[in-house]
Amino acid sequence: MRNYLLAAAAITSLGFSSCVSSKKFKKSQADYAALQTQYQTLQGNLADCNTRTASLEKEKEQLNTKIGDLNKELEYVKQNYTQALSQLENLSVITKQQAESIKQSLQNIGAKDAYIQTLQQQMAYKDSLNMVLVMNLKGAIGNMDDQDINIKVDKGVVYIDISDKLLFKSGKYEITAQAKEVLGKVALVLKNQPDIEFMVEGHTDNVQYKGNGVLIDNWDLSVKRATSVVRLLQKEYGLDPMKMAAAGRGEYHPVADNATTEGKSLNRRTRIVILPKLDQFFQLLEPQKKEG
Repeated sequence: MRNYLLAAAAITSLGFSSCVSSKKFKKSQADYAALQTQYQTLQGNLADCNTRTASLEKEKEQLNTKIGDLNKELEYVKQNYTQALSQLENLSVITKQQAESIKQSLQNIGAKDAYIQTLQQQMAYKDSLNMVLVMNLKGAIGNMDDQDINIKVDKGVVYIDISDKLLFKSGKYEITAQAKEVLGKVALVLKNQPDIEFMVEGHTDNVQYKGNGVLIDNWDLSVKRATSVVRLLQKEYGLDPMKMAAAGRGEYHPVADNATTEGKSLNRRTRIVILPKLDQFFQLLEPQKKEG
């Protein structure tokens, strides 16, 4: 019995010892895993630090380069400043003739500035008149289709584009009855502005005109259409022929692509160009006579 008890005690002691060793082993494994994770984290931090260090070194080089450039600019400014001071010292004593020359130069600058302001005022006045003219034209034409009649101002010049389908039959230069109605309304506005000069331009698409003995090509057609319009404005609406000019542009000043039907339609047009008073403008460019 006694031997049995001793054996049981020995087995119990070995089991307890084995249990304790297993717990220590698992704890050691956990500690090792934690240390491994910490080691990897530190390795990552080290790599980031190395990258950051390289970036800082590059920024340092760039800053040093910029500092060098700024020092060069500063030295350049110092040299110019010294040179300017030297020039001012040389100018500190000037003759009476030199002083008068400087005074005259300043007066010329003032005169030119006033002259520029006068030109600007004249241009603004002309632009205002042009806008009034455009509004009058649009009001006179009334409910005409905007696609067939377009009125605009560009760089101080008023343009009235009238589609040829309102004025002429295809390939013809005789003005239609509908055209007389449109041109009559335009003529009414132009007649109320007796100082206005204008040019009538004929334009075609790029379809070659088949000559009939009188007209040879698109040049001829565009010219004849322009002269038909000015002749009508003169004879039926009493506009001064000395204020008008007729020109043919042919197919060489398109406003749209001739590759499409719509583009061709836009290019077949008669344009009335209301010209600025160039003689008055050039008078402004002439030296002004002094009074007295």
